[in-house]
Amino acid sequence: MKFTDQLSAGVTVVSNRFIDECMAGADGNFVKVYLYLLRHGGEDVTCASAADALECTEADVRRATAYWVKEGVLCPWESGLPGQKSDGPQVEAPAEGTAERDAAAGRNRADAAKKQPDMTKLVGNQEYQDLLYVAQRYMKKTFSHTDHMIFANLYQNIGIPAEVLEYLMEYCAQSGHSSMRYAEKIALDWNDRGFRTRAEAENYSANYSKGMFAVMKAFGLNDRRPATAEKQFIDRWLGEYGFPLEVVLEACDRTIARIHKPSFTYADGILKIWRGSGVKTLDDVRTQDEVRAAQESLKGKNTDGRTGADKNAHGRARTRFDNFESHGYDYEDLVWELMDPAGGKRKKD
Repeated sequence: MKFTDQLSAGVTVVSNRFIDECMAGADGNFVKVYLYLLRHGGEDVTCASAADALECTEADVRRATAYWVKEGVLCPWESGLPGQKSDGPQVEAPAEGTAERDAAAGRNRADAAKKQPDMTKLVGNQEYQDLLYVAQRYMKKTFSHTDHMIFANLYQNIGIPAEVLEYLMEYCAQSGHSSMRYAEKIALDWNDRGFRTRAEAENYSANYSKGMFAVMKAFGLNDRRPATAEKQFIDRWLGEYGFPLEVVLEACDRTIARIHKPSFTYADGILKIWRGSGVKTLDDVRTQDEVRAAQESLKGKNTDGRTGADKNAHGRARTRFDNFESHGYDYEDLVWELMDPAGGKRKKD
C-alpha cells in the first residue's frame, strides 16, 4: 500500500477528529491498523509487513483498511483528486481477487476449487474460527492473506470436514511442513480419495508413511526423507499401479541385486513390466519367474527361444504370464528400454 500521511510533524500525530468521531465505534484491531499506518506515513507499507508487525492476518489488515476507507478516514490514492485533503493517510486500494487467483492457480480438480471463499460468512462461523485458530497454532505462524484464502477455500468451497482439516494441520506439523501450498495438495488428494473423517485420513497417512519409509529402507536410504521425485514414484507404485507394499519392496530388492545401487527409475521399470503382465501379488511374481526361468532354459536348446508348441515351457496349459515367452522378451533389456524410451541400451556389467 502507498499512502501519504498529511499529519506528519516528525512525530506520530493522531487527529482529534479521529479520536472524537471515529475511534469509539471501531473495532480495536481496526484502530491498531490505522495507528500503524500513521506511524509509517510516507513509507511503502505492505499488508504482509503490517500483519507481521501487528500479529494479525493480512485479511485483518485489508478489512481494517476497507473499513477506514468506507468511513472516510483513509483516502484511496488511486481515486483521490489532486490536492485532496483528508484526516488520515492515503492508501492504495487493495487489489481485488489477486490473492484468490493465486490460491486457485494450478487447481483444476473441481470447479469448487476455483471459487473465492465468502469471508463474510466465515467471520460468523464459530466452527471455522476455532479451526483457523487451531490451524495457526499447529503451523506456528499467523496465516498470510494467501494462506487464509487457501484454508477457507478448502473448508467452504471444497467442503473438507473440519475434523479432516484439523488432522491435516497436525499431519503437516509432524512432518515438518508449514507451507499451505503443501497442505493444500495433501487436502485435495485426501478429498479425491473420499476421506470424510479423521480416522480415514489417519489410517491412510499411517499406511502411506509405513510404505514410504519401508521403500527408503529397502534402498538403504533410511537416514533421510524421500525427495519430491522419490515420493512421486512411491505414490505411483502404491496408488496408480495399486501394488501391495510387499511387491514394491521385492522390486526394490531386485533393483539393488541387479545394479548394486538404489534406483527408483529402475524399480519403476520392473513394476511397469509386472503391471503389464497382470502381476498383483508375490505369488504372481514367483509364477512369472518360473516362466522366465523355463524360457531361459529353452534358449539353450533352441537359439530363437521359441517352442513352436501350443503349450507352455512346463508342458502345462498356458497362463496369462505366457505372453512373455511367446514374445521372446529379454527381461533386463525391457527394463532398460522402459527407463530410456529414446533408445537406451542395456548396460553391461
